[in-house]
Amino acid sequence: MVIKRDMYLNKLIKRQHNGLVKIITGMRRTGKSYLLFRLFHDYLLQNNVEESHIIEYAFDDRANKQLRNPDILLDKIKSQITDKKMYYIVLDEIQMVDEFEEVLNSLLHIRNADIYVSGSNSKFLSKDIITEFRGRGDEIRVYPLSFNEFSSVFKGSIQDAWNEYYTYGGLPLTLTYDTHEEKYNYLVNQFKKVYISDIVDRNNIRNTEELEDLINILSSNIGSLTNPKKLTDTFRSVKKVNISPITIKSYLDYLEESFLIDKALRYDVKGKKYISTPSKYYFSDLGLRNGRLNFRQQEENHIMENIIYNELRIRGFNVDVGIVEIREQKEGHSLRKQLEIDFIATSGNKKYYIQSALDMRSHEKKIQEKKSLIHISDSFKKIVVIRDDIKITRDEQGIVTMSIFDFLLNETLLDY
Repeated sequence: MVIKRDMYLNKLIKRQHNGLVKIITGMRRTGKSYLLFRLFHDYLLQNNVEESHIIEYAFDDRANKQLRNPDILLDKIKSQITDKKMYYIVLDEIQMVDEFEEVLNSLLHIRNADIYVSGSNSKFLSKDIITEFRGRGDEIRVYPLSFNEFSSVFKGSIQDAWNEYYTYGGLPLTLTYDTHEEKYNYLVNQFKKVYISDIVDRNNIRNTEELEDLINILSSNIGSLTNPKKLTDTFRSVKKVNISPITIKSYLDYLEESFLIDKALRYDVKGKKYISTPSKYYFSDLGLRNGRLNFRQQEENHIMENIIYNELRIRGFNVDVGIVEIREQKEGHSLRKQLEIDFIATSGNKKYYIQSALDMRSHEKKIQEKKSLIHISDSFKKIVVIRDDIKITRDEQGIVTMSIFDFLLNETLLDY
């Protein structure tokens, strides 16, 4: 099965020969190695790069164990550069190489070398690498499959693809399994044996039960406003466990650093300022989240909101949760009220206000979902994404309503 990941391939192509180390980050099992060794490799060959000018090593391969020694690796790479043509150096699981930062710095001194690296999250976090290679590194984050990528290889209707996607997520290997049991086992084992093990090993966590309880709480409350203090109170009241907000904050940071979750901050639209707390947390892959809960909480409205958030992040937007303050008259009194905007998506000079709604079949529901958008005074696009498969429309107030399928399968419709 060949899954085209043109967005990431085009990012690699655009960054060719820019003099920087191309750093491929993202949660494990999202297809970083496939992107480099299959898709990018094939692209280079199709564009007249000789096979001998593509130098590739995967350091989790036992055959390359000797090359984990930095001096042996550098000597090996340099011995393969025999002319002045461009060489493409692709190194996977680079964190397994001792002193790999120095290796990459040395490779940057080779004028006819274009360098691409990826690694596991346990020792190869984006914040570590960006700090180490500030001004010399160019990060490309790879996400699990978008719905567009997923549906392009799924055998079945778009509706069936949607049901499968919001249940089992976008890790590419889930597409190779046929039964619920196979997919369930894969997702549960990945979460336990790969992702949690990475976090525990990297951060020397002793009380893994607390971390796992926190993951369960977040899984049960995707898209809910929370903060370390509220989570501490939850532990105390539900688990009868005392855990400090500082420890909770550390665990949340670890989960973010491993790319398992993303945090969306709140932004006051009228006040034009961020509100530091509380925030919302979304899972980078819904299959992992659903498997964590044994597929017990399949609330399509919350899952759909998470999918919309992920899609916006995949497209390169910064995403915040918006609030807009209004005044309402009640019993002769003027009351202040905060309305929530699910997402404010910004990229450069583009901005979109987006609401996620399972349906808007009643007049009351339409008023409810559009209320916050109506009270935004600027001229940026305002969009409601609903689950129903409807034709895209624009009302007299300029608010666009589109189906989740239009939103996910055609990104140009944001500018409808």
